[in-house]
Amino acid sequence: MTATTIQPDGTLRVEPPPGVPLVDLRGVSKRFVKHVDLAGKIANAFGAGVREEVVHAVDRVSLAIAPGEVVGLVGESGCGKSTLGRVAVGLLEPSAGERRWRGTRVDALPAAERREAQLAMQMIFQDPYASLNPRMRVVDIVGEAPVVHGMIGARQQIEYVGLQLNRVGLDPTLMRRFPHQFSGGQRARIGIARALAVKPEFLVCDESVAALDVSIQAQVLNLFMDLRTALNLTYLFISHDLGVVRHISDRVVIMYLGRVVESGASEALFRAPAHPYTQALLAGVGSVEPVKRTFVPVQGEIPSPLDPPTGCHFHPRCPHAMPRCREAAPSLVAVEPGREVACWLTEGR
Repeated sequence: MTATTIQPDGTLRVEPPPGVPLVDLRGVSKRFVKHVDLAGKIANAFGAGVREEVVHAVDRVSLAIAPGEVVGLVGESGCGKSTLGRVAVGLLEPSAGERRWRGTRVDALPAAERREAQLAMQMIFQDPYASLNPRMRVVDIVGEAPVVHGMIGARQQIEYVGLQLNRVGLDPTLMRRFPHQFSGGQRARIGIARALAVKPEFLVCDESVAALDVSIQAQVLNLFMDLRTALNLTYLFISHDLGVVRHISDRVVIMYLGRVVESGASEALFRAPAHPYTQALLAGVGSVEPVKRTFVPVQGEIPSPLDPPTGCHFHPRCPHAMPRCREAAPSLVAVEPGREVACWLTEGR
């Protein structure tokens, strides 16, 4: 059975039945195809051999996120983290697989419920300088969507935007200013206020603190955690900064070249990483303990998603690669409760 709760702002929220994920991605893939253009077709007439290019950004990823959970999504640049986040909130349609909201396929929902579901899933983008319209004042950046979707009337916009700015620690008297009149940390807060303005339940934070100074990062991270408690929010927190992810996440998911290679509770994964790629990532994390260590970076470069390796995508860079790794891709297997690893080395463990 579903349960209805009253939020701090007085709105009602229908919770999914116990055990049902809030967001559930099942076997999701996303491919970007560059078709052969006219020039390529002409070149092919002379034997140039120009082919269609396919970028395998996300490859058969399954990810379930429980209500109130904070999931950290980690990996190198180009591994498909941001693409997966955009698929999760519906900004990109998956090429294969399905996306579920409270246990129901989003594309199977009636139009009105699908609209509500889309509003309940919002994204906070990486660059606070590029994600805000420079020609719009903050009052319109934050207040436009609630008015358009009928959540508030046009006459309520000023008061409503003031409440949202207060919530993220900004002075409401500044709402008539343009984005360029704010600092990077303030712009990040404006982006958060814009997302919160439509009363979401699920937020995808795509490298939301990467462009900020360290001191400002800490303030914004603390804001995220305060909002989680106050508004009962669920997060997918995308980052390449393992220290940030460890601080904020309940569970961590490691991606490599479009695939999930390991997932588990944050402390358990950081304490004893199982996949060779996760081990290599964590070996480069700094420590304040006076222990002398030799830093060994991940060898080689991440392969191109245009032509991913056969079998396990990590095998060209893995120090433990076996012939089997080149021939077949391992599936995610539970090695202990709440812990999954996609590696032939953990088979039978």
